[in-house]
Amino acid sequence: MTEQTLARPAAPAAPKIGFVSLGCPKALTDSELILTQLRAEGYETSKTFEGADLVIVNTCGFIDDAVKESLDTIGEALAANGKVIVTGCLGAKGGADTGAAAGTDGNLVRRMHPSVLAVTGPHATNEVMDAVHRHSPKPHDPFIDLVPAHGIKLTPRHYAYLKISEGCNHRCSFCIIPSMRGDLVSRPIGDVLGEAQRLFEAGVKELLVISQDTSAYGVDVKFRTGFWDGRPVKTHMTDLCERLAELAATHGAWVRLHYVYPYPHVDQILPLMAGGGILPYLDVPLQHSHPDVLRRMKRPASGEKNLERLQRWRELCPEIVVRSTFIAGFPGETEAEFEHLLGFMRDAQIDRAGSFAYSPVEGATANDLPGMLPPELREERRARFMSVAEEVSAAKLRQRIGATMQVLVDSAPAMGRKGGVGRTYADAPEIDGHVKLLAPEKASKTLKVGEFTRVKIVGTQGHDLVGQPV
Repeated sequence: MTEQTLARPAAPAAPKIGFVSLGCPKALTDSELILTQLRAEGYETSKTFEGADLVIVNTCGFIDDAVKESLDTIGEALAANGKVIVTGCLGAKGGADTGAAAGTDGNLVRRMHPSVLAVTGPHATNEVMDAVHRHSPKPHDPFIDLVPAHGIKLTPRHYAYLKISEGCNHRCSFCIIPSMRGDLVSRPIGDVLGEAQRLFEAGVKELLVISQDTSAYGVDVKFRTGFWDGRPVKTHMTDLCERLAELAATHGAWVRLHYVYPYPHVDQILPLMAGGGILPYLDVPLQHSHPDVLRRMKRPASGEKNLERLQRWRELCPEIVVRSTFIAGFPGETEAEFEHLLGFMRDAQIDRAGSFAYSPVEGATANDLPGMLPPELREERRARFMSVAEEVSAAKLRQRIGATMQVLVDSAPAMGRKGGVGRTYADAPEIDGHVKLLAPEKASKTLKVGEFTRVKIVGTQGHDLVGQPV
C-alpha cells in the first residue's frame, strides 16, 4: 500500500502595494510609518507599479517643481496600474478627503486626477491604511509580528531620521507648510527617546533629528515633563539633546540636528557639541539677511541677530559647521538688499549654503507683495549668490587638508580595497558633500559600510574632500 502525502493548499499570495515617496525627510518618515504598518499587516511592497494590487504615492507640494513632479508621478502610476492612493503635502492643497467616491471639492489632486482612489494630507497613516483596507483587504491578523522593532526604513541601515514633531507655528509669507501640516505638535519625549534607542540597537550609527522647527520642540505642550527609562525628562530641545547624547555615546553613534532656528536657548546645546555628545553641525534655515526682507518674509529674527548668534556659536564651539538655505529674488528685493545678503554670506562664513530663486507657491501670502521680480532676475541673483557661497565653502574645505578626521563609510565596494565614499561630521547625507576615500595603503586595512574609519584629508574636489584611510 503506497503512502500518499496530502498536499497542503498553498497560502494565498499577500497583496502587493506599490509605493513612491517624494519630498523632504519629514515626508520620508511618514512613508516609513506607512510601510511599517503595511508590513505589520502582512502586505508586500513593490518598487514598480505594474503587478501591484494598488499604488500609494506620498507627495510633496511645497514649490511648483515639486507639485509638478508629484502630479506627474500620480499620472504615471494611474497609467501603469490604475489604482492609486495619494497622501502627503500635495493632498492637503485645497482640502483633502479620503472617500473613494468623493467629488473634487476643490482639491488639486482630484481636479487633476479624478480617478484616484483616495486623497489624504501628510502624517495620515491611519487614513491611508483605511483606504488600503477598502481596496485591498489586509491578509492576516496584525498582531503577528512581521516587522523589526525599529520599523521599516527607507534609508541605508546605518543612518535614520528621527522626527520629533509635526507642523509649525511660524507664518512665513513664502511658505504654506502650516496650511498643510498644521500648527506645531510635539511628540511625547518618551516616544521619541524610545524610537531613538530602538534605532541605535538596530545598528544605526547616525541619527538625524528633523521637524519643521526643531528649536521649538515642546512649546505647544509648555515643555511638560514626560518619562523615559524611569526618569523624568522635560519636553524641551536641550533635555532631548542631552538624553540623545547619552544614548549615542552608549552605541558609538552620531546625532545630527536639522531645521534649527537661531533662538537664544540653542546656545545651551553648544557645550554638548564641543564635548562630542552631539555633532557640531547645525542646519539653520536663515533665508535672508536684510531686516526689511526678513520682515516681508515674516521670519522670526533679524539679520543682525543671526550674525551675532553665529559668532557666539563659534566662540562656544570653534569646530561647528553651519549649513543654511537662502531665497534670492524675494518680492520687493532691491539690489542693495541683495548685496547685503552677499555681504552677510562673506561675513557669516556659512560652511554649506543652498539657494532657491523665489518661486510663487499657490496660497502663499508673499505672492500678493508688491515688487515681484522677473524670473530671469531671480535666477541671475541665485547664481550670483551661489558663486559667493561656493567661494566660502571651497575655502573652508581647503582648511581641512592635512587634518585627520573620523569618517562614516557610506560605500565600500570590495571591502574598500579600491577606496569608497564616506562623510565627516560636516556632511549630512544627500545634501552636503562627501569624502572620496582612496584605496588604503595597508593591505590589511578594509572599509565597511556603516562603520567609522580614521582618514587623513589630502585634497579637495569641488564640494568634496579626498581622504586617505589610516
